[in-house]
This record gives sequence, structure tokens and C-alpha cells, in this order.
Amino acid sequence: MRVFSYVPFGASGIVIKVEVDVRRGIPGVDITGLAEGAVREARERVRAAFRNSDYRFPLDRVLINLAPAGLRKDGAALDLPIALAVMCATGLAPQEEAVMVLGELELSGTVRPVRGVLAAVAAGIGEGIGDFIVPWENAGEAEVLVREHGSIRIAPVTTLREALHVLVVRSETGTLPVSAFSPEYSGGESVRGNRGLPAVWGDFSEVRGQDRYKRALELAAAGGHNLLVFGPPGAGKTMLARRLPAIMAGLTSDEAVEVTRLHSLAGCFDRKSRESGDFSLITRPPFRSPHHSASAEGILGGGRMVRPGEISLAHLGVLFLDEAPEFRSTVLQALREPLEDRVITISRAESSIRLPAAFQLIMAANACPCGRLGARGGDPSSGQVCLCSPEEVNRYWRRFGSALLDRIELRVPVIPPGLGEITGRPGETSAVIAGRVIRAVEIQRDRLGALPEQPCRNARLPAGLVERYCPLSGRARQALGIAVSRLALSGRAYHSILRLARTIADLEGQDSIDKVHVLEAVEHRRRGDDPYDILAEGC
Repeated sequence: MRVFSYVPFGASGIVIKVEVDVRRGIPGVDITGLAEGAVREARERVRAAFRNSDYRFPLDRVLINLAPAGLRKDGAALDLPIALAVMCATGLAPQEEAVMVLGELELSGTVRPVRGVLAAVAAGIGEGIGDFIVPWENAGEAEVLVREHGSIRIAPVTTLREALHVLVVRSETGTLPVSAFSPEYSGGESVRGNRGLPAVWGDFSEVRGQDRYKRALELAAAGGHNLLVFGPPGAGKTMLARRLPAIMAGLTSDEAVEVTRLHSLAGCFDRKSRESGDFSLITRPPFRSPHHSASAEGILGGGRMVRPGEISLAHLGVLFLDEAPEFRSTVLQALREPLEDRVITISRAESSIRLPAAFQLIMAANACPCGRLGARGGDPSSGQVCLCSPEEVNRYWRRFGSALLDRIELRVPVIPPGLGEITGRPGETSAVIAGRVIRAVEIQRDRLGALPEQPCRNARLPAGLVERYCPLSGRARQALGIAVSRLALSGRAYHSILRLARTIADLEGQDSIDKVHVLEAVEHRRRGDDPYDILAEGC
């Protein structure tokens, strides 16, 4: 029987074929195929699992090869496939068609859960494999794809004995005994498809004032644009940014599978979800908010066995950098290429790995190191006067770099709301704003859905197609020309304004871009290169 398994690596992982040869010789187990530490140790776990499951491990020379042999393998997910492959080679298990097996073995023979099961099933489907044996705790994760591909069969197991029983029944009946070990997923209660609902994020109406910032977040949600908000503490920068998921449109079915697969590869499904079997596709755009102490590999991805970083886990969603200037300068500058290319290429000596990274960047920052620049109150006794020197302010702001800021379409200076705003009537609810956003996103999907790679959002529109999909009226073209000349905007900034104006027009249901759309896009773009813009906001 051909036993296959899977090793998480990069964006798609590696399908592994487990081959076993048993020959006469001094008893021992050799594992070839660039097996790393956890895989080499599998020989001892498998021996003990055999003995404690009342099976006799062969007293011969056992050679186990993990093909393709030229790629490194690590992790404990190969324990169960190695054990079953040995059983097949010694006649304990029947010789049948291909099956993919995943699972770590305890010494007692119990099967432990592993990461990347959903990604493994997806990769197996791509290789034409239809039967899968997975740990019981990972059954809900694997079952997600059964709804997408009804022809595949999943058999969850809890012990090595059950895994062997699955193969025996499969040989005798031609089907996996799913009902013997699987929870009842067919009713759809366990796989609800509702991960990431925005209720936990709060409502926009809870934040008083900051109408311009709310408008910028609406535009960011509707068009997938990048945003920088800066101002003193207490202005509501973080509080509003964390409510952004509440107004974002949901993912399409294909997008949901792609995002869920990446999170499965990274091992983001927690133990509580595995134990309850409460798995579902991630149907809401992910919202990732790493701490500013995160390393470059944590943000960008990498490691000895390449794993997705935060920008890939934010794929088709949001990467929120709170206190952005506190992040390492090298990390901030490394975001420039992924923001432009929507992928990141991680080069290693043996290979180059491409990870998807079509995320939108939201950054929040103070205007100066002490945070008081732009704060209300001009009396030194109030403690609200900035004591930073101009050189300190400029050094702090230079951490962004002009190249990164040039990729930010929306720049919003904010000051703390006044007493009248705090005690005033609440603004629009998230549901009202989300209604407009969803309509605008549907317009974009209808307009851009047939394009190659399906950008489907205005912010991802290629530069060569901007003129085609962003038609300007005569007055709009004149206003844009004046803005580009007076503000000395770059070519990237020119296209960014057109994309943003297209989003504004979509929110209003307009087919063409008018002068008022261009002017609003320019207003959101023209500030943010200088931290002292916050002073003009407070005037």
C-alpha cells in the first residue's frame, strides 16, 4: 500500500511518500530522506507504540525512506504513517490503494493531534488522494474540506489499533469506517463557518467624535487601502482601529479556504477548538495585531522549516501595527515589497518559498516620542505640552521612511475629542457602515472578478489597469492635475489617489469619478509625511 503523509513547509507544504523495506540483518531501524530530530526519534516512539498496542515489531533490518529525499522533514506528524507503512511491509496491514495518514504517536499507542491537517488534506486532494486517516482531535479541521470536495473520505482515529482497523475495513468493504470513530459532522452543527464574527470587536457608535478617522476606516474597509493614523494618546487611534473588522465584508468561499489553510499551516487552531470539534472556515477577514517586539521572522515568515508570518496570516485581511514606530526599523522597511507585490519570497540555500501576503496595513502612532505633540492644552502646567526637540521628533518619524509612507493611501492626523464630542450623540453604528462597505465590495468583485489573479479590490488594482477602471470626468482630471503638481506627488501616489477615488465613487454607487471624489482622496493623502501636520489638525 502506498502510504502518504505531509510536512508543513511554506505556503503549500510537502506531500511525503513513506516507503519501507524489511530485510534480514541485525535488528534496527534506519530512516533516510533528510529526516530531522523529531522524525529520527520516531523509530523509538513507533517501537514502543507497537509493543504497547500488542503488536510485534519486526526483528529485522527496517529501512524507512521519506520521499522526496532531497527536502528536509521535521515534526512528529510522520509517526503514525511510519507505523502503518511498517505494518503494510510486514503483512499486518493489507496492501491497498493510496491513503494519506497524519498523527503523532505516544508510547502507549495513542494518536496525538498535529498542525496543518486542513492544509494536508488540501494538498492530498491536489495529488489525487481520496482517503485520509487523521487524529480524532483534528477531525473537525479535516471535515471542513469534505463540504468542498464531497468525494473525499476522512477517518478519525485515537489509537494505532484503530488506524489498523480502518485499513482492514477499507480493504474488505472498499470504504473507510467513518461512522465507527467520527463525530456526526454531516448535520453541519460542528462546522458552522462563522469564525471571526465582528461582535467581539465593539461598535463604531461607542466611539464619540473622530468623524474623519471613521470615514478613513470606512474607505480602508471598502477598498482594501493602507492607513496611517497619528496623534497624541487618548485620541481613540487604537480603539477605532480594533473595530475595523466589524465593518469589513466577509470572504468569498475560495478566499475562506485559502485563509483557513494558511492558519492551519501555522498551527493557529487551539486545543480548545480541537477538543470541542468546533471547527469552521475562517469566513471573516483576519485581523492580526502583533506586539512591537516581534522579530522579522515572526512578521515576515521564515524559520528553519519555513512557516507563514504575520503578514501571511493577515492575507486578505488586516495587519495592525499599534505604536508602529516602536517596531524595528528593519521590520517596517521589509514590509515595502510585500505591500507592493502581495507575496513575500523567502530565499534559502536549498530553495525559495513564496508566501501569499495580500494584506492591508493599518498603522497607529504618536506624533512624537513623548506623545504630547498635538495634545489639547497649551499651558505647561497642564502637562500636555510636547517637550521633544525637533531633532527627536524627526528622528522618531524617520523610522517609517518615505518609501513606506508613499505606499500608504490614507493618512489621518487625530486629536483627542472635545467635551462636546464626548457628551454628544453617538454616531453611526457598525452595521450601517458595514452595509455601505459590503455594497461597495460587491461592486468591485463584479467589476474586477474576471481579471487575472482576481484582485477584486481597488487597492490591488495593477498600475497598468488603473486608467481603464478609474475613468475621470473632465473636472476631476483637472483637479487631480493641480494636486499632483502642487503636492509634488510620485507616480505611485498618483495611482493611489485614483484607486482611493474609485473606492469613494463605489461607496456612492457612481460609475465614474467626479471632482469631489478626487478632492476627498487628495485630502486623505496629503498629510502624514510630516509629524507637525498634527498641529494643523488642532487649529
